[in-house]
Amino acid sequence: MLPSIPNLLAITALLTPIAIADCTRAGLPTTATTYFTAQTNGQPSTLALNTLNFAYKENNKITDINKGVLSQHLNLELNRTTADTVTCASYTLSIYPSKNGSKPYVLATQIRHPVNDTSVISMIDTVAATTGALFFDAAQKLMYLPAENWTALEIGKRPSREMLRRVGDAYLDMWTDGKAADLIPWGTNCEQIEGSRLTRPCGGALTHGGSAKVNGNRRYVIDETVRSVEVLCSFDSLDLDMPDSHEIRVEDGKVKYVHTVTVYGSR
Repeated sequence: MLPSIPNLLAITALLTPIAIADCTRAGLPTTATTYFTAQTNGQPSTLALNTLNFAYKENNKITDINKGVLSQHLNLELNRTTADTVTCASYTLSIYPSKNGSKPYVLATQIRHPVNDTSVISMIDTVAATTGALFFDAAQKLMYLPAENWTALEIGKRPSREMLRRVGDAYLDMWTDGKAADLIPWGTNCEQIEGSRLTRPCGGALTHGGSAKVNGNRRYVIDETVRSVEVLCSFDSLDLDMPDSHEIRVEDGKVKYVHTVTVYGSR
């Protein structure tokens, strides 16, 4: 006896190959490009979101994607993306200065996918800084970034993921661990851009503990090819409830760049 139509459709669905895009260094930035387009147009509905399991987080809070910053039409001026093929995630720093009446933003965004499948997005996690955020000036920040060197290294010269994560954690631990600052391999020519405030060299005046509150809720994107670790977190050590992004690039075993995007409490 032939199977009924509903059963036949179910069998066909099981036999039909599912389109899966492997988690590759090329695929992750491609998805990030679709995110830029959605943000520029203020149309999150154009993104390939995982219909079974998707979350949108803005400034450390689960938010309706249609009511967050992604629903706003913004004019993209600059973006830079790093890729983590181990966790199938990407990190993008994007700058949207005020144009044609739009609100200025600097966005620090992690995009996460199901394991080994960049065809759909399982999470968009962003720290959205605008006027009033720590040292915020999108136009000023924009002036520094084009001069930076983010070229990739060949495999034999790349630092390990473990080393990069240790550097990221040590930086965020400085406020609670009196020894953490001394564990960071500071470069003599390192640069820190905190919001839009440039400090050079960045290993000068450092924090050596004092807070009982850990900077927690850490989410990592590690890209060994460009020697970077980026951490989204809740910067709680100053008792100010600050959604925060810290991105660190290492050159020749030493910290070269530190970028921070920090928001005071809830927007």
